[in-house]
Amino acid sequence: VMHPKNPFAPTMHFNYRFFETEEWNGIPGQWWFGGGTDITPSYLDEDDMKHFHGLYKKVCDKHDPEYYAKFKQWADDYFLIPHRGERRGLGGIFFDDLNDKDPDTILEFSKECVNTVVDAYCPIVTKHKDDAFTPEQKQWQALRRGRYVEFNLVYDRGTTFGLKTGGRIESILMSLPLNASWMYDAAPEEGTPEWDLLDACKNPRTWV
Repeated sequence: VMHPKNPFAPTMHFNYRFFETEEWNGIPGQWWFGGGTDITPSYLDEDDMKHFHGLYKKVCDKHDPEYYAKFKQWADDYFLIPHRGERRGLGGIFFDDLNDKDPDTILEFSKECVNTVVDAYCPIVTKHKDDAFTPEQKQWQALRRGRYVEFNLVYDRGTTFGLKTGGRIESILMSLPLNASWMYDAAPEEGTPEWDLLDACKNPRTWV
């Protein structure tokens, strides 16, 4: 997880994993892959989103022409904050319980997704890390990071599983931002950049 200081440089998260269980009491062993890469900007730059989603669509299309549409929708659904009616960010790809192909085939797909993180994300950070910003824009970033905290602590499967099973707290909570904020009934004015970002979080868009 990366939480840049500059409000114009988006947060990014990625995680790819493989699970395998042994046979137990007559129940056959199971295996599956899961993971994804998603982006969470405070301000919407459509070129950035086309770049980020475009690279992951290219990876998905190489392995299965149905992957990108399926996994983008999965990300849009997974990162929904139901009590807000909005997503944590602007998605990417997400999948879980994937075991419908040979494991080596899915492993190659997962490896290519991991190896695409730097090319998908770093040019966006380089583009925005030195952008000038105001205290008001920094406050908006803190509000959006409040949404990040809400999703992770209430709905994220990995976080809630770890908290309920006695996992290492420092590892479980490493995804949280350094600073976050909540303001009573905060709502951006329609037509502003902040409103545009919020609208995209409420109504997922097609980037590529």
